[in-house]
Formats: sequence, C-alpha cells, structure tokens
Amino acid sequence: MAGRFVRASKYRHVFGKSTRKESCYDNLHISRNAWDTNLVKANPEYLSVNWEASGGGAFAVIPVNEKGRLPEQIPLFRGHTGPVLDTDWNPFNDRVIASGSDDGKVFIWQVPQGFSLYSDAEEPTDVAPMMKLTGHSRKVGQVLFNPAAENILASASGDYTIKLWDIGAGKSNLTLKHGDIVQSLSWSANGSMLVTTSRDKKLRIWDVRQERPAHEVPGHSGAKNSRVVWMGEHNRVATTGFSKMSDRQMALWDVGSPAEPLGGFTVLDSISGVCMPFWDDGTQCLYLAGKGDGNIRYFEYENDKFEFLSEYKSGDPQRGIAFVPRRGINVHENEVMKAYKTVNDAYIEPISFTVPRRAEVFQSDIYPPAIGSKPAVTAAEWLSGKDGIPAKIDLESVYEGNAPVEVAPDYKPPVAAPAPSPAKAPAPAKKEVETPIATRSPPPTMSEQKGSISAMASKFQDDEADDDEDETSSFEEIAKPVQKTIPTAAKAEPKPQSPTKPLPLPTKTEPPKPTPVSQATPRSIQSPVSSNPTTIPTSSGPISATGSNGSVETSLQQIKSLLEAQTKTITAQSEKIGLLAQEVDTLKMRVGSGAQDQSERIRQLELELEAARS
Repeated sequence: MAGRFVRASKYRHVFGKSTRKESCYDNLHISRNAWDTNLVKANPEYLSVNWEASGGGAFAVIPVNEKGRLPEQIPLFRGHTGPVLDTDWNPFNDRVIASGSDDGKVFIWQVPQGFSLYSDAEEPTDVAPMMKLTGHSRKVGQVLFNPAAENILASASGDYTIKLWDIGAGKSNLTLKHGDIVQSLSWSANGSMLVTTSRDKKLRIWDVRQERPAHEVPGHSGAKNSRVVWMGEHNRVATTGFSKMSDRQMALWDVGSPAEPLGGFTVLDSISGVCMPFWDDGTQCLYLAGKGDGNIRYFEYENDKFEFLSEYKSGDPQRGIAFVPRRGINVHENEVMKAYKTVNDAYIEPISFTVPRRAEVFQSDIYPPAIGSKPAVTAAEWLSGKDGIPAKIDLESVYEGNAPVEVAPDYKPPVAAPAPSPAKAPAPAKKEVETPIATRSPPPTMSEQKGSISAMASKFQDDEADDDEDETSSFEEIAKPVQKTIPTAAKAEPKPQSPTKPLPLPTKTEPPKPTPVSQATPRSIQSPVSSNPTTIPTSSGPISATGSNGSVETSLQQIKSLLEAQTKTITAQSEKIGLLAQEVDTLKMRVGSGAQDQSERIRQLELELEAARS
C-alpha cells in the first residue's frame, strides 16, 4: 500500500522539450579539443561556443535570436595563440565575456553594440580582446565569474593554481594553490567561498580571501574527472564523479562538516562519460547532463537529500551543455529552466524544461524571485572582506512586460505557515521594493490548488468546451442540466444583504403579487417599510411580513438560512463534479497509453457525473 503514495511537488511533472531543427543553431564548427569543459556558455542574450579554428584559438558568440543555419563565415573572437578551452559570461553585464586558453592567458572581451552574424561585408570582421590577463605559466582550463561581486574572475590553470582577478584593475590579487590539476570549481552564492575538485581526488572548500582551504577531504575515488557545484544559498555542495569500479556517482556534502557525504555516494549508472551538474536555486533542482550521452536527469533537493524527478532522454549525445540564468527563462510558457546542448559538434539545440500547466496567468508558486543583474558589492569592497547576495527581481513584472522590479536580496516567498512578525521582516533597500513585498500573495497549498481547480472546472466547464476545440471530452455528449431544477441559490452568488442595511422601497403603492421563485428572481428584496403588507416569495412558498404576524428580521433570517443551505448543496455538487472530471481525465490518459481495462470505470464515472449534474 505504501507504494501508492507519491511525494507532493510542484515540479514532479517537469518535462524536457526538444526543439525543431530549423529553430536550432546549425552549421557550427564546435571545438574538438579533448580538454574537459562544457564547450558552451549562455546568458539571456548570447551563446558562446569554443570554435574549431585555424591560426590560433577562437570562440564564437551567437545572438540567441539568430536561429537556423548560420553563414559559412561568421565574425569570431580571435586573439589567443592556442585553442580556447573555456569561456564565461559576466553575470552583471551580458556583453562582457572572459576566455581561458591553452596559451596560458585570460582575455576579457566585449560584444560590440548591435552585434550580428549577418552582414553585407565579404569578409566578417573579427572581434579583438578588450583586456589581456597574464600570470599563469600553463594552460587555463576554467574561468568563472564571481556571482555576487563585480568584476571578480577566477581562473584555474594547469600550473595547479587558481588566480582571482580584479578585471577592472587588470591584476591578480589572490592565488589558491592546489596539489594537482583543478577539474572544476564553483562559487558560493555570496561569493565568499569557492569549492574545487582536483585530479588528486580531493574536495576542497576555500576561504578565498584567506588563500587557504577551510576543508580538504577525500572526494570520489575513481580515476576519471569529478565535477562540483555549489547549491546556491544552501550550505551544501553537490559532486559527480566515479567509483573505483568506474560507476558514475553523485554525492551531497555539508560545507561546514564535509568529512563524509550526506547519505553516502549514490550510484547512477555505469556509463563512462562525466556528469555535468547544474543547480537551479529557484526550483531547488539539480540537473545532471551526461557527457557522451543524450540524457539529462533532474532531482529536487528536499530534507537534505535528492529526490529523483524525471529524465530527459535523447538519442543525440551531447559533449557540451549550458544552462541559462533564471532571469532569461520564458515565464509565459511555464518554463522553469532552459539549456543549450551541442549535437554532433555541428549544431546547438535548445532544451526547455516546462511545468505542464495552463499559462493564462502568472504562476507565482513556481517562480520565486530570480537573481538580477546588479552586483551586491564592488571588487574593492569584496577584496576588503565584504559579502552580499545580489538583489533579486520579481518575475511577475517580467511576465507583464514591465521593467524588472527588485525585491530584497534575502526575500523569501511567503508560505502557508504563520508569517514572522513585522519587526523581523527585512527592510527593503529601495522604495519600489515595498510594493511587491506587500502585495505578493503566498503560493497556494496543494489542497487549495485542488479546491480551486475543482471550482474552476465547474464554473467554466461550458465555456472551455466552446473555446478549446482541440480538447475533446466525452462530457460534450451529455446534455446540460435543466436550469429550472437548480435552486435559487445558484444565481444568488452575492451574499444576501444584512438586515441592518436599508433596503430599497417598492415603487408601487399596492402590494406586489407573489411570484414563483426562478432564476429570474430579482436579487434585491423589497422591504415592507410601508403600512401595506408585503409578500416575499421563496421556493417553499410566500412568507408574509406584516406588522401584526411577523417581523422583517425573521423573514430575512429565514431567507438567509435557506440560501446558505442551498449554496452548500451547490458547492458540494460542484466539488464532486470537479473531482469526477479530474478522475475521468486521468483514466482517459491511461486508456490512451494502453490501459484499456479502465474504459468501464470511465463509463461508470461519466454516469455518476451525469447524475451529479442533474
């Protein structure tokens, strides 16, 4: 019986959606260099791709809106004398990018204003670097910008060091010394800590400005490469690697006490390619993309463990992949994450991860605020020891097409639990911050969602049947319920007026004739203020309200009680209809995929639904 219960999650049904070939980025010459990097990096405006170029190293920058087959000759970012091994976009300026190369140098580039791959010139003009940073003695395999501090860049080299650069000043201020080649690195959310994996199979957590590791522990024991990613604002890191038997593994580590992984090492499979991890701090999900296979697994982090959600499977293997920052996702299609994967070293395919919901309105419960494009501290402040988390933006403002509205950096979406006292609430940094925080409603709970869905299905059922021609349902064949059988309360949506409020006077001097109750019954009830007796019609018969045999308050109270009882009946019937409709839809989906034995159950439920409606 325990196997029938499923863990509740808003992201349990997230699915990856591939893109048609004509909407991909085709005719590329992706680098075939064997160095283990992701080959592709992305931001909301551009893609960068390590390029297979003669005459030195180069990489290409592709505007995301220039899809399809690209020209044979495109402008490249040239300047390195060796192959480009890695690139990274500045998180606070979508036109600034850093590159690391086999020549041991780090270059900083700026995408020209109005940059495009299409031009009328016979020979495209290549882009030159804006700044050259020298200091490493061997190849630079990874470059990574600080996610919180402006103009702070980390570069990992084959000389067993990581240098921290202030690209505004053009110099390196800090150096982290390792015992072997660095395989991957990741910043903490506030940019004060750095975690690295190395070929010596050690996991190191660095206090960067002290230039020493706060922790150094054994990592994955396999000989192949290991990857690491810091899990946003959590005090946790996730790693992928291999066991001694070459099984692919993943592990979760406590930054404060990383002696052993939490829950041990989890075996994924026996495929030989490295798993590239990506963390999404909005959905609290970890994505694992296999290098050399076409699969992308994703897990939800909950209660200090990873709960498997699903897996995107593709027959086209990827060598490189990049995920877009959350401020660049499409909120109009319920997209919660977007990736770009390389296919056959010839084209790049976008992969959209979507929550299957109707998207007529903004889905606030799946879109917590995202990190914006303003740094928390300057380079000088960071070097002096100051930390901070960048300001976040409310994605609802993006959905509405307005300029992004900032919220407090430590803003957390409200939950159903009792809210903290106002004295403990963080003060917003700007005036415009107050409006989103004050008016943002808490996300609905699972029970509230079910109730609202049932009510909407009952209320708009007929309209949806007319408007949505693509959706077929057996309910269309069932005759609509006869309206005369529905009590007066079906039209009495507004609550009856309180007896203490003045009621409208009758326009005629003679008493109105009693009329039977129907859906055309007026919503306002005439008050017997005059001396003439007044008859108030109800479904059970006229109620006389005169000064001698009854009071107005008593009559209105009877009507109120009757309406409340009828409203409860209608509400219960509506909820039952909604639940039956949901169950019928679920069973229909199962029948469509091969479960023919459910057809009888569907027929029974349709009969019950028809009976409930009538």
